[in-house]
Amino acid sequence: MNDSHAGALLRRWRRRRKVSQLELSLLADTSARHLSYVETGRSRPSRTMVLRLAEALEVPLRERNTLLVAAGYAPAYRDSGLQEQGGAAVTAMLETMLTAHEPYPAVVVDRLWNVVRANTALGVLMNGVAPALAAETPNVFRLTLHPDGLASRLVNYGQVRALFLRRLRRQADAGDPALRALLHEVSRYPAPENHHEHEEEEMAAGPIQVPLRVRTPVGELSMFSTMATFGSPADVTLSELAIELFYPLDDFTATTLRHLSAQAL
Repeated sequence: MNDSHAGALLRRWRRRRKVSQLELSLLADTSARHLSYVETGRSRPSRTMVLRLAEALEVPLRERNTLLVAAGYAPAYRDSGLQEQGGAAVTAMLETMLTAHEPYPAVVVDRLWNVVRANTALGVLMNGVAPALAAETPNVFRLTLHPDGLASRLVNYGQVRALFLRRLRRQADAGDPALRALLHEVSRYPAPENHHEHEEEEMAAGPIQVPLRVRTPVGELSMFSTMATFGSPADVTLSELAIELFYPLDDFTATTLRHLSAQAL
């Protein structure tokens, strides 16, 4: 047990969330003095208090377990993994959601944006991606921003790159070293040779600020995406999964994706 370490971790999360001690004490139904004592190691928080503070700070489940262990308690959330007992039910649920979204692309990613599952419709985006990027455990940021990946076929590469890096930087700022390493890597990828910024400046305005506009053998496809997560997960692995669902932005894209899906049957 290391009370001071637990307090330091809580203080770090509070500062990341840009919340004062007074604000956090009100959210967690405790006193600012007690919170101060916890952060400095003068007072040992109860297991319930650790969980209340973590909930108020929206700390990820994996890090909540870390906080509990640092305070001398057992982890509260299991980390079963998709291959462990109970993982089969989660996998079946994911496959049902991915299949139901066809003929439009959909992908399941973990906390590091590695592709865990994808539906067959994603193939239209993967066409032309270097095998090394698509092998074993593909990563969304590498697939999208690497010159040998999707980047060379993105009509609005500059816009997509800026959006993706903002998203990744915001997550990396929470302190995950793996995400910081990924940000360091992908932010240094060179632009594809066929990138021309003036093409993006001339684009007409649309309902989505940064659509995904991709050149494919069947024509230019324009899509937007939404992210879905599981509500109130009790498992670390499940809490870290997200499903990205792509939708067509125009009739040509919708018709083309339906046609490609019918051909694959």
